[in-house]
Amino acid sequence: MEEKVFGYLQYDESGEALLCTYDNAYRAMQMDVRVYRMRAGEERSFCRSGEEIAVLLLSGEAVLTWEGGSERVRRRDVFTDGPYALHVCGGQRIGVRAETDTEILTACTRNQTAFAPKLYRPEDAPYKAFAKGKFGGTANRQVNTLFDKDTAPWSNMVLGETLTARGNWSSYLPHRHPQPELYYFRFDHPDGFGASFVGDEVFKSTDGSFAAIPGGRVHPQSAAPGFRMYTCWLIRHLDGDPWLQGSRFDDERYLWMMDTEFD
Repeated sequence: MEEKVFGYLQYDESGEALLCTYDNAYRAMQMDVRVYRMRAGEERSFCRSGEEIAVLLLSGEAVLTWEGGSERVRRRDVFTDGPYALHVCGGQRIGVRAETDTEILTACTRNQTAFAPKLYRPEDAPYKAFAKGKFGGTANRQVNTLFDKDTAPWSNMVLGETLTARGNWSSYLPHRHPQPELYYFRFDHPDGFGASFVGDEVFKSTDGSFAAIPGGRVHPQSAAPGFRMYTCWLIRHLDGDPWLQGSRFDDERYLWMMDTEFD
């Protein structure tokens, strides 16, 4: 099967859409990532042996349940409210009951380590400004990290979100790292679009598209003027080589921009 880098979500009759699995065209991600559209009153359950699972609320109102806990969570949309994500180890069950029409993203990867369930709330992952005023004010973005190796050393994944300002660039300067990374894009308007670069390949990113970035490939992205872009980003740690904050490698060809004042 030919491996692919870019894709668009396709929902089946049950409301499930696949991004990457361990054996589909995006298997280089070493993760299983899916998006679900749930109707009010619908219930879903997630549990995998030998795989950690994170369930991220994208929109709607739902009751999340796990061993020893339950909480009602609400998110109007990814541009208005901060994230809720429930993270459990292999063999642990997550239940989701949609109180309104709801969208969730699930991310799984192989992990034999046992750890206690954790519900991340907006206050646990505040957005922080990145590149404000840099590059002539064209790379403004807000980034949150729900969990990474520093905050969840037992995990084999990193989960975060980025809000890119209208007409701005993100993941800039162009950079790379040896770990594979998945980007899932949403826009604040159904006709919103941008561009996603993986090496020398370029893709028109639209609402509900994604980029599966193999380790070592340079990957900047941009949003068209008039549109805010949301990116859910997931990184798979490599055995003995986890992704760490600040471990990205900026493309040497563009380092001169860091100390340049633009009009």
